[in-house]
Amino acid sequence: MTTFGLDSNQVVRLASAVLADGDAEIDESGAAEVFARASWSGIAEPGDSVAGALVAALGPVQALTALVDGWAMERVAGAVGDAASDSLTTRDLALAFDRWRPRLVSNAIITSLRQAARVSARLIRPTDRLWPAGVDDLGVHGPIALWARGIDAAIESLGSSIALVGARAATGYGEHMAMELGAGLSDRGVSVVSGAAYGIDGMVHRAVLASGGLTVAFLAGGVDRFYPSGHDALLGRIATVGAVISELPCGSPPTKWRFLQRNRLIAASSVATVVVEAGHRSGSLNTAAHAASVGRPLGAVPGPVTSPSSAGCHRLIREFDAACVTSVDEVLELASGLAADGADHPELDLGLDSASDRRPPEQVRVLDALSARAARSTADIARRTGLAVSATEGVLGLLALEGAAIETEAGWRKQKKVA
Repeated sequence: MTTFGLDSNQVVRLASAVLADGDAEIDESGAAEVFARASWSGIAEPGDSVAGALVAALGPVQALTALVDGWAMERVAGAVGDAASDSLTTRDLALAFDRWRPRLVSNAIITSLRQAARVSARLIRPTDRLWPAGVDDLGVHGPIALWARGIDAAIESLGSSIALVGARAATGYGEHMAMELGAGLSDRGVSVVSGAAYGIDGMVHRAVLASGGLTVAFLAGGVDRFYPSGHDALLGRIATVGAVISELPCGSPPTKWRFLQRNRLIAASSVATVVVEAGHRSGSLNTAAHAASVGRPLGAVPGPVTSPSSAGCHRLIREFDAACVTSVDEVLELASGLAADGADHPELDLGLDSASDRRPPEQVRVLDALSARAARSTADIARRTGLAVSATEGVLGLLALEGAAIETEAGWRKQKKVA
């Protein structure tokens, strides 16, 4: 017997090793679903709405079967029927299949599953008891599966957690407030979520750990690749007494695009988001925008009016109705809905979707996939970005015109100095 062209017994073994409930038994059908969701976590980039809609309409197994067996788009559309006819047009499906095929490599999927088992990572499905219900508010942009390392209590606490985020370039004032709020919430028995970055995020995690509380770190790469490397020990500690979570399979590198998409999980999984310190265009404001988009209460800590490091927080308070929070009590009021109603926030258009260089998302992804030292083929770049080969060629052409990329006989390289 085969499953997706692989020996069914092998699929069962691989799936059993990453079950969220380690004591559960799994049959061939259940193993196929685990394997399919694990596969989709590496085939589609985070936030891919077509993948989300297709899996929701057909289920992960049939959706993967359609991709593996090369179904005609008319057959796929027929199988979808009216379930998602508006969001899954034949053209959308054709473009999506083109960008997914370069990543349809069974050896890569098997390797990621084996690596997950090696580091004791587990695959959490929407039907599992550990699944954080808040991420369902992301709809078709939500994760198809989540990979986690850590204790059940930390993952289960996400339903009542609060996200504390902020800039990497933190000031002493920002770090002080991060410690005060992180430790204070921990002392009140509240779980704290953040992104494990340098600056505010790292200080939040450290404060919670020092207080003996629960903290969860969402990563932009695989849970076997702690990033940033300077936080390797910190993330190792979180994975032991808290939880480290990602929607990407083991072995996946973090990229600018994935950091922006990771932020939506931080916002959606928690009941409220507080920006502790942020510059005018800090990436942490992207998390604030995601929090507002899913109706979560949003708060910001004020700072000195002369400090550029607090300009983003002041902008959230002034322009986007974020609640001004200065203490743990005020954060708890925010989370309970006493200080602000998250559903009433205006849409946050902060102009941060293409990261600090303000490029379109496709260009950000292609630049992330390029190396300044090693030349890479178009097919390799397409696989790394999750874009179709034809789309990758178009983006490379635009980057070449502006001098950001150069084509050599061996392939494409990133120019060391981008204009």
